[in-house]
Amino acid sequence: MQKSSFQNKVQNFGRFLSGMVMPNIGAFIAWGLITAFFIPTGWVPNEGLAGLVGPMITYMLPLLIAFSGGKLVAGIRGGVVGVVATMGVIVGSDIPMFIGAMIMGPFGGWTIKHVDKMFEGKIKSGFEMLINNFSAGIIGGLLAVLAYQIIGPIVVGLNEFLRIGVNAFVSRGLLPLAAIFIEPAKILFLNNAINHGVLSPLGIQQVEEAGKSIFFMLETNPGPGLGILLAYWVFAKGMVKQSAPGAIIIHFLGGIHEIYFPYVLMKPSLLLAVIGGGASGIFTFNLFNTGLVATPSPGSIFAYLAMTPRGNYLGVFAGILVATAVSFVIASVLIKRSVARGDTMEFESAQSKVREQKGRDLHMDKGAKKVSASEVSKIVFACDAGMGSSAMGAGKLRKKIEAAGLDITVVNKAIDEIPQDAEIVITHQNLTSRAKEKAPQAEHISIQDFLQTPAYDQLVERLKAGEDDQKKQSKAVEKKEESESAASTNKGILKKENIKLGLESVKRTEAIKKAGQLLVDSGYVDQDYVEAMLDREQEMSTYIGQGVAIPHGVGAAKKKIKKTGISVLQFPEGVEFEGETAYLVIAIAGVGNEHLKILANLSEMIEENESAEKLRTTDDIDYIYEKFTL
Repeated sequence: MQKSSFQNKVQNFGRFLSGMVMPNIGAFIAWGLITAFFIPTGWVPNEGLAGLVGPMITYMLPLLIAFSGGKLVAGIRGGVVGVVATMGVIVGSDIPMFIGAMIMGPFGGWTIKHVDKMFEGKIKSGFEMLINNFSAGIIGGLLAVLAYQIIGPIVVGLNEFLRIGVNAFVSRGLLPLAAIFIEPAKILFLNNAINHGVLSPLGIQQVEEAGKSIFFMLETNPGPGLGILLAYWVFAKGMVKQSAPGAIIIHFLGGIHEIYFPYVLMKPSLLLAVIGGGASGIFTFNLFNTGLVATPSPGSIFAYLAMTPRGNYLGVFAGILVATAVSFVIASVLIKRSVARGDTMEFESAQSKVREQKGRDLHMDKGAKKVSASEVSKIVFACDAGMGSSAMGAGKLRKKIEAAGLDITVVNKAIDEIPQDAEIVITHQNLTSRAKEKAPQAEHISIQDFLQTPAYDQLVERLKAGEDDQKKQSKAVEKKEESESAASTNKGILKKENIKLGLESVKRTEAIKKAGQLLVDSGYVDQDYVEAMLDREQEMSTYIGQGVAIPHGVGAAKKKIKKTGISVLQFPEGVEFEGETAYLVIAIAGVGNEHLKILANLSEMIEENESAEKLRTTDDIDYIYEKFTL
């Protein structure tokens, strides 16, 4: 149990490091391309454009990391404070402050989050914006001074210590030994954390000194994985052999290295092959004194070529080919030995054991949500980075969905970017708990075998069967829904006592509580529905424009709704909704999908500026009542 807990902590820390860098990979690539083309030793030297390189690495990249780190902890507000705090370590040093950004960004977010909690519920009405803005400014300024005076010098010293240690490691020819740790960690899905959380910052600092870095190549080399897949293709039998060619294309050309991980997990002795391939590749890169100008993300051969500086192509190709060859030779011996012993059936059964042990595929926890086919319009396949295993899984599932003739969108996203309109979310079993936190309204399916999992077929069959049943009953259902909708609209959807005009401005949470409590007091919803409204607001603002916000609960909160109803609160001076001002706060509780009809009616009322203005300013309760009950 202690080991499992420690592994979870390590993985969570790795994901957090990766989460600061992954959203900014495009910026790193942009900087790498500018460096490769325009510095004096680049492809097309240009003194003016080369002037971009220094400011980008000194300011842009660390500040982007700081913002992402602060945002992970405390949203956009945390990101802003994290950026201000990071300026202290940037100005107080003469080296790129990536480590400083990874410290001060999250620390700034953590600090402002706790300060906000101290003030929560204690600010007088009308002073919210003043306190919020000044608290962020004061905290950011203080942290910047702290970073300049104390944190910065400490980080500079730490950076120098790491630099000396790494240089000593490299100068003694020990760098290939890093493969002993890197390759197994990749198989445990720590690849993004290792590459973007640790190696990339080291590589960027080395690029500033030498114009290129081998650190970008330690984890991203496609050679070890390519050797494994080639060995399966040549020497294995059955389904695994047939799947290898497609996996080779996705891995080597597409850069999605996660595709070969299950092949190694099915035969753990193949760790020797990827370690051998990784170490030999690093040795070859070092021998040729080669490097890249930025991280090749994803690790495709095309990304490698794009990030290779002039004069380094021979070394890059040599390192990839040597890694592939060594991995292939070792894997071939192990796979041929298994085939010779007649272990093929055991090998294939290992796939099922891995699925059972790590995924349980479509078997969800008791009480977990399971959406019906009629509710599904979007399926999201999520992973840490949003472009590795998720892209691969989404592609396979998308083909099956299309073949079944289902009108369902399948997309791949990073865990932290799961859209709120996702009805089904599919993740590796190690990521499902995080996905549930990001999308509690969705059904969650855990898998682990991206190649041979039966989860895709089972899900498609379920959705297809549901669609067929839906078609058989569609006319009856439509008539019933129309009847129920008309009845609910005409029978007390809005009571005059639930219209409150001319209210004094309050904080957003207080406005939502007041609107929700009216629904509770009128018997439309249970008390828990108010908390669901607040939770929904934390996930995404319900401000819809024209000075109108529509707080409501979704997903499991529908169980707390007794009947369809709304309440209308008018704030002439407005309520702040994440940078927007809402003058009408309309709480909605819709049975089934009835809230969609309410929203449609509301959109028509506020479509014209004149009508929207009248709703925001009128002191006539009868006018509001008539508009919403027609």
